[in-house]
Amino acid sequence: MSANEGTRAYDAVIVGGGHNGLVAAAYLARAGRSVLILERLDHTGGAAVSTRPFAGVDARLSRYSYLVSLLPQKIVDDLGLDFRVRSRTISSYTPVERAGRPTGLLVGGGEQRTRDAFARLTGGEQEYAAWQRFYGMTGRLARRVFPTLTEPLPTRDELRRRIDDETAWRVLFEDPIGVAIEENFTDDLVRGIVLTDGLIGTFADAHDPSLAQNRCFLYHVIGGGTGAWDVPVGGMGALTDALSAAARSAGAVVATGHEAVRIHTDGRTAEITYRTADGEGVAAARHVLVNASPQELAVLTGDPAPQPAEGAQLKINMLLERLPRLRDPDTDPREAFAGTFHIAEGYRELATAHAQAAAGELPAAPPSEIYCHSLTDPTILGPGLAERGYQTLTLFGLHTPARLFDRDNDAVREELLKSTLAQLDAHLAEPLADCLATDADGRPCIEAKTPLDLERDLRLPGGNIFHRALSWPYAQEDGGTGRWGVETRHANVLLCGAGAVRGGGVSGVPGHNAAMAVLERD
Repeated sequence: MSANEGTRAYDAVIVGGGHNGLVAAAYLARAGRSVLILERLDHTGGAAVSTRPFAGVDARLSRYSYLVSLLPQKIVDDLGLDFRVRSRTISSYTPVERAGRPTGLLVGGGEQRTRDAFARLTGGEQEYAAWQRFYGMTGRLARRVFPTLTEPLPTRDELRRRIDDETAWRVLFEDPIGVAIEENFTDDLVRGIVLTDGLIGTFADAHDPSLAQNRCFLYHVIGGGTGAWDVPVGGMGALTDALSAAARSAGAVVATGHEAVRIHTDGRTAEITYRTADGEGVAAARHVLVNASPQELAVLTGDPAPQPAEGAQLKINMLLERLPRLRDPDTDPREAFAGTFHIAEGYRELATAHAQAAAGELPAAPPSEIYCHSLTDPTILGPGLAERGYQTLTLFGLHTPARLFDRDNDAVREELLKSTLAQLDAHLAEPLADCLATDADGRPCIEAKTPLDLERDLRLPGGNIFHRALSWPYAQEDGGTGRWGVETRHANVLLCGAGAVRGGGVSGVPGHNAAMAVLERD
């Protein structure tokens, strides 16, 4: 497609070729609609991509998004995607020092093993019983809420009736999640493990009255109707490669290197101006689906931009020659790193880190969590690396809001990287630096991305991985969310990215819902 080909008309033009845009394109093209995707970069996938970030090293890492939970099997089946996930036998490991000796809590590997791990850590059965009750409740809620994500938005009352559990409703939808955590658990470490699901990509305290942490927690425990977070076989790029193939094979036109710069609409038809290396072009469409942030949508349409909600995470990708040994003599590193390895995430530690960041300071003990993709799915490593025992590590840091990087992004990134890895090293029997692989130029295989890096690279406003604050999965009482949660003030312009209602995470849900909204109207 060339910028000099004149105006072409389509049933739908999709701005942005991230995974949600590809989902929408595949659904619409399979329904017989003519579809054009305009993608600014030279590749599709957005934040759900796999790359080889280290020069001369055959390791294909999920560079930004890295685990799958919220992607409905319905979408995989509807679109005939060649895509699989693998479950992790270990849910999490959290190292800690108790009574002057290193130990930890390993969750997974069977019910009895988890029960025994709780007993060793807490000295009794109470905490494990509370864990079972609490996650039994969230599991029941997940089975009732998750199927609604690909249906028209329920009202608040309809969703409450569907959940049919007033305790669960109070815990997740009314009281700050910190209330339930403190009511149900007594051990500080266990409390912190539970709280982390409310903080991934969200800068909030356990008792934040906005309930931002509750909304984050909700989306983390409902995925797939189970709350399990699975490993994408072949890396996250395997999903977007499959989606791109599905969209193209159905007839969608995918134009990379085409940046949409303006949308003009009268509510019935629209013209989308785009820019390429060769100049500008125009495409006409009956519907425009925007797989970009609400802030970017406002720029394109000339509407007032909403206030962005800043991101608050540090993403670190690493390649290791071997997994490091742990100070905890009773835990195998291959198990500890296979699940989510929690670092400095005790309940009090999380509160302290949040308070320090809110005051404009870097957390003294930055909380983070790590997992090793290649233990569950070694296919992302070239044969030579896998045979020699190389492993990947993905670290996600919490409570590092974008504002902390404003003074000097590069310098603060390096300072935070150093202090974050120091927290990990405190639980290792050898420095992580001794285990890092090196690239073809002799440099350590490690890279870090701050919220400002994500804003620059992916145009995530404030580096927010959800585009904006997560929403409740029900309709607003004033009707402002529309029937599918994708509607905008322009009748034929829909939001199909993470900033839609029920957006955020690698789910494809906003793409599905925007496509359904178009097909209902036609």
